[in-house]
Amino acid sequence: MKNLSVVKRNKSGGIEMVAERDARRLFDRMVAWFVRHNTPVPLSSAEFQSGLSERFPERDGMFFLPNQIDEYDKARMQAGAPPQRDLFVDDERTAIDWLSDFLKAKPSTYQDVHPDFTQKTGAGWRKHETKPELTRLLDENFLKYDGTGPVPSQVHGYLSSNWKELRNLEKDDPQLVEKARNRWYVPDPNKQQDVEARREKALLREFDTYKQHQGKKLKEIRLEVMRAGFKAAWSAKDYRTIIDVSAKVPDEVWQEDERLMMLHSMAETRLEAER
Repeated sequence: MKNLSVVKRNKSGGIEMVAERDARRLFDRMVAWFVRHNTPVPLSSAEFQSGLSERFPERDGMFFLPNQIDEYDKARMQAGAPPQRDLFVDDERTAIDWLSDFLKAKPSTYQDVHPDFTQKTGAGWRKHETKPELTRLLDENFLKYDGTGPVPSQVHGYLSSNWKELRNLEKDDPQLVEKARNRWYVPDPNKQQDVEARREKALLREFDTYKQHQGKKLKEIRLEVMRAGFKAAWSAKDYRTIIDVSAKVPDEVWQEDERLMMLHSMAETRLEAER
C-alpha cells in the first residue's frame, strides 16, 4: 500500500477509485508473493480481508496506511463526492465485484438485481468465459435474508435510510421483516469465511470435471474454477495437473490471466527441476 497512489483525480478534478486498494486486489497480490516464493498461502480471502479491516483504515472501499489517510480524507472533502467505480464486467470475477458493489449500496431481491445484471454482462464478455447465471452467483457469494430472525444490519440500514416508515423500528419488527425478506446482501467478515469455503468446494468440484475431460479443448470455462483449481494444485505441489488442465483449454484463457500464467510458468519450472 505504501507504493500505491493515495489520490487519483479525473479530468474534472474529482477523485476516482484506486482499484489496487480494493481488498480483493490486495489479496491477489499477497497470494502472488507467496506463490513466487514457493510458500503456502497462510490466509483465506475472508481472513485476509478481516485482517485488513482490523489493522488499516478504510475509505470508500479502499484501504490505506495510517499515515496516508489524512491526505485522502482532505482530497475526499475537497471533492465533495465519493469516487465512482464503473466496473467493466467481462468475466465472473468482475461480475461478482459488480454485484458486491451493487448489494453493498442496495441490498436487493433477485428481481431488483436482474435487469441491471443482464445489462452489465452483455457486450464485452470474454470469448471463452462461461456466462454465469445470476442465481448461481448470488447463491455462491452472498447471503439472502429469508425472514428468519432479526433483519441483518446491512439490510436494516439501507431500508431505514430509504423508507421513512421503517425508521427507528426494531430489527424484528414485522413490517421491517416483510420489507427485508428475500433481499441479498454482502456477508460481514464473520460470515464471509463460511461463504467462501462453501464456494471453493463447489469450484474445486467443477475443476475435477476439467481434469477428467478428454478429447477436444474445452470451448468455454469458468476462470474462477481455473484459479481455484490451480491454487489448490500448487498448494498440493501437483504441478502436472496445472500443465495438463492448461492444455485442455484455449491458450489465451490462461495466457491473458496474470495469476494463471504465473502458476503455469512456475509449474513448468518445478517439473523441469524434478526431471
